[in-house]
This record gives sequence, structure tokens and C-alpha cells, in this order.
Amino acid sequence: MAHNFETAAWSEQRLAGTLIELEPLGYTLLADRRRPGSVRGNVDLVLVGPSGVVLVDAKAWREVSISGGRVWRGDEDATAEIERLADLLHATQGELAEIGLAPGEVRAVVAFTGLDVPRTELFGVTLLGDAAAVTEIARLGRRLSPSRVAEVRSALERLFPPYATGPVTLPTASVPDPVMPVEEFTPEVASLSADQIQDALLEGMRRAPIEEWMAFLHPGQARLVRRQFNGPSRIRGAAGTGKTVVALHRAAHLARLTGGPVLVTTFVRTLPQVLETLLHRLAPDVVGRVEFRSVHGFASEVLASRGARVEVDAEAASRIFDKVWRERGQEGPLGAIDPAARYWYEKISSVLKGRGLSKFEQYAGLARHGRRRALNVDQRVAVWELYVAYENALRAHGIADWQDLILEAAASLRETPIDRYRAVIVDEVQDLSAVMIRMLHSLVGDIPDGLNLVGDGQQTIYPGGSTLAEAGVSIAGRSVVLTTNYRNTAEIADFAQYLVRNDTHTDIEGATGPADVAETPRRGPRPVHTVFPSRAVHDKSLVERVRRIIAAAEERGDGARLGDIGVLALYAWHAREAAEALEEAGIPTIDLTEYDGTPVDAVKVGTIKRAKGLEFAEVLIVRTPPYLVQSGSVPVDDASDERTMLQRRELFVGMTRARDGLWVGVA
Repeated sequence: MAHNFETAAWSEQRLAGTLIELEPLGYTLLADRRRPGSVRGNVDLVLVGPSGVVLVDAKAWREVSISGGRVWRGDEDATAEIERLADLLHATQGELAEIGLAPGEVRAVVAFTGLDVPRTELFGVTLLGDAAAVTEIARLGRRLSPSRVAEVRSALERLFPPYATGPVTLPTASVPDPVMPVEEFTPEVASLSADQIQDALLEGMRRAPIEEWMAFLHPGQARLVRRQFNGPSRIRGAAGTGKTVVALHRAAHLARLTGGPVLVTTFVRTLPQVLETLLHRLAPDVVGRVEFRSVHGFASEVLASRGARVEVDAEAASRIFDKVWRERGQEGPLGAIDPAARYWYEKISSVLKGRGLSKFEQYAGLARHGRRRALNVDQRVAVWELYVAYENALRAHGIADWQDLILEAAASLRETPIDRYRAVIVDEVQDLSAVMIRMLHSLVGDIPDGLNLVGDGQQTIYPGGSTLAEAGVSIAGRSVVLTTNYRNTAEIADFAQYLVRNDTHTDIEGATGPADVAETPRRGPRPVHTVFPSRAVHDKSLVERVRRIIAAAEERGDGARLGDIGVLALYAWHAREAAEALEEAGIPTIDLTEYDGTPVDAVKVGTIKRAKGLEFAEVLIVRTPPYLVQSGSVPVDDASDERTMLQRRELFVGMTRARDGLWVGVA
């Protein structure tokens, strides 16, 4: 009898030692607790966390068989033991229903130590081997918010009181020597490694809606969330390494640590709304202490709070520039370099106004980051004259562009600073101009953990190429690189990387060279890349692809989650046409401009720029221009090569939004 008790205790401890790996992810393991209303009866393990509640009974039986709805321990009918756990499950479901927890969030598992038992459902209890049990628990996914987990944990502490106070000791090495040899004393226990558990967790998250995945923090990233820096810092890494989710969890951590407020900002207008919704799910306790704004939205609020207002009319500003270009630039030396007005509009907007240059001398000695063709002095004089003519025309018409909004807000903050923010987190920092970074830096200065910059230079899709040195920010010794791609499969990552294999970029830290490299451990299907003879055939294939994704999800039992699918395009009108094709086929869609991070039963459709920072289980990129994906395409000149390189980089960003599957249609 003592022999059997010691065997059971050891198997329970080994199983607990495996499940304890879940604790850094918000789980609590209650070991060897009293059953409700019982003096001597116990339950081996109770696990509570984001996936709900699991009652775990560890069985160190030498042999087990299940047939005819009965469980046999050798020749002994042991069904009554399973029935007792089923009774406990139903009682626990009833008790937790009093605090509003659905019965489906409470489960019971019998884990047979060292045995490969086929998964069986009996009386509402799941029976299987211990290794499979741990994997199944880890794959349940995220169902409860942190505040809900805390509430349920408190109820379980009362429902399952401990036998004694004090810490529970979990084994970390070998079994203590018993009276008889170990091999006679206890069977082999199939313990899983921390990496195996984390892999199972990731698989469980991939089965949940994509919004749950976007808020999931891998254990390997948790330490970085809490890392302390003695000044401005930067987190960088290749696509898929989890920079945005680290930024989100870091915002919650800094809000708790400092009391807030913490500002989270980025260039893209969609992303702050999505991040705010995700924060409500993962850290409801700090919702009031974290503010989410696009950088333009923040600038507008600063000016409005001070009685100033800059009315931006981007379309009118663009028309004014086109007129100035035709009159002052098209027939001159700049037109010979590139006759497209858009090229020079972007140059003046991002390079000159984006840096806040006010004198020609500042521009004359400026390095041309990200530009292939060098401009001589006479050409730079022509650019400056075009810039001055454009600015004068804007003032004459009483019109402002988006850069004017930032310049006005930055000037206002220099005159009257704001000192209320305890930290500022900037996601996709590579897309911000020097003036934007300078403005945000002024909110917190160089205080420890004040300015947190997150981004990847390879994902720069806007011209300008400013550096942190130009913005007056130093992150010397405070830059961290994420090196594991948790999002993409190796096939998706390799396919996307091949597109930009020959491109270089100038990072915001000033270095020019190849992109960061990340390990991509997960495998998956090869991306589908098809050239279509017409847009009609392309759109028909798009609809068929979406239907196949839905059918495959239903076959796996995951459910047809349309909201996990992203249809992306380089141009807004291509996205609209794709949405129309899907709607005509009876497939609902939602424009990314209307998406706020709430799970939706509709395919998400929008531009790649709108999708920056977002993730999708499946990505379909539509109406891709052939010249971006055809090998051997030769640029006409340096200016067109610059444009093509930026578009390839944008296409790369779109491809790497895909977690499990990628389809690229060329038409």
C-alpha cells in the first residue's frame, strides 16, 4: 500500500513539474488540494489560467484499458475512480457558475503516467497519456482575461483548500532512493520540456481567433517586456518576431510600474485602435493608464487643447503641388531626373519638411538615405526652390498638409512642454519622420524607460530615410534584437525574403546593409503565387481560395473564422474591387479602416499600409503588379528603381502579415 502511495505521489509531482512551466503565462497550479466538503479526499492538481480551469488526476497505473464505457486497471474495474472525478467536475462547474463561469470553461483530465492511452471521453472526463494531457491542456487557447482569471483563482482557493500551509516542493532532478530499485518502484514518466509545452501553447493560440494570437506573448519575449533601460531604447527584429506584441505588453508593464499615463503611438491610424482593444483583453487593470493615438492624432489633440487648430487638406495640398510642379519643376533639371510629380512631392514632404529644415544650407549637406541617385548642388538648389514655391502656394491658399500639422505641434511643445507622460512607446518607428521622433522624445526626454522605439528598418515603406541622430535621440547600448520568427512558417518567410533579397536599407540607427535575420522554426504549406490572364479570372480564383480556406477550417473543426483572413493590396481601389468580388459571391467583408481589433465574422480587406502591425492566419495579396515579382525586371533609371524598391518592401510587409498561408495573385 505504501508502495502504491509513493508511486502516485511521485507521478503527481512529475506532472506538476511539467505543468509549472505554464505559470509565467498567467497560470496558477494548485497541487494536492482537499475536495470540497471532504476531510481526506483530494484532487491531485487544479490548473487555472487564460484557458480556464482544468482538474487533473495523475494515475501511475502499470496498465490500463478502456472498453465498453468501462476503465480497467489490469483485471480490476476502475471505472468508479473516473466517475468520482466526473462528480467533482460537475460540482466544480456548479460552484463556479455562481460567479458566472460557463461550464465549458471547466474541464477534467485523467493523465496516465508513462502510458500511451488513446484519447477517450468518459462521463465528461478526458482520459489520455500524461504527455498528451499536457499538450492538450496547453492547446486550449486563451479564453479568460487576467482579471477573470484572478476572480476564478480566488474562488478555487476557497473551494479547494490546501491540506497544509507552506510552499509545494516540485522535483527538479532524480527520484529519491526508495527501499526498492527505481525501475521497480515507478514507471517511466513522459515529461515534456518547456519548449514542447510552449510549442503546444502556440498551436493552441493558432486555433483561437487571430485577435487572441495578436495579444499572445511568447515566454521567450516575457523578459524583454520587463527589461529596464537607463534612457531611450529600441527593440528591433525581422518581420514576425513579435515586436508589436512586446510593445503592447511593455506598455501595460510600464503603466503598472509608473502609474502612467503611457502613450502608445504609431504612424498607421488603424493600429492604435486595434492595440487599445487588445489591451482591454490582456490587461484590463491598466486600460485607463495607457493612451493610444496615431502620431497625427496626437499632434492634432495637442494643438486643439491649446486653442490652435491646423486644418489639413491633403488632397488640396497635392493638387497645389502638382500645379507648382508643372509651372516650376517639370521642364527644369528635376524633370530630367524624374518627370513624376509624386516623386518630388514625397521628397519635399518627407525629406525636407519631415526633418524640419528651414535653411538651404541644412539641405545642402544632407545625406540622401535610401536614395540611389546623388543630387549635385544645382539640383539641390532646384529642389529647394520648388519647396519654397510649394510652401508659398500653401500659405496663399490657407491650406496645410500633414507635415504642417506635425511641425506646428512640435513647435508648440518646444514652447510649452508636456510632462505628464511617464513613458512613450512608438511602434513601427521606421515610418516616422525626424520631426515626429523629436516631438515624441520631448515628452519624456532621456528618463529611464521613457522613450521606447520599436521597429524594423527592412519594413520601411515611406521615403525619407531619417535617422535617430537627426532626431537628436541616442540609444547607445540600449538596442535589443528579437531573433525568432513566431508568426510565419519558414515557407512564407523564405518566399517573402526572396522578393527583397537584393535590397538594402538604411536603418534609423544609421547603418546601411542587409536586414536582420530571424530563426523560423515552424513549417507549413508553400505559398501560392499565380499569374492570371485577366482580372476576372484573378477575382474568381480569389473567391475560390477564400472558400477553400473556410472549408479546410471546418474540416479541422476550427470553425470558419472569416475574420482570420486578410485580403491586401498595394492600392486602395484594388482592395475595393476585391471586396466587391467577395461580396458578390456572398462572402462578407470589412474594410480595415473600420476594423478596431474586435473579432469579426468577415474577411478583412484593405491596403498593405493599413495592415502594418496587424496579423492574419491567411493572407491573400491581390492585383500584384507583375514587375514586382518577375525576376529579371530592369529599372528604367535610379528614380524608378527607388520607387520599385519601396513597393517591393511594401509587398514584403504584406506577405509577412501571414501566419499560416499566403496566396499572391498577379494580374
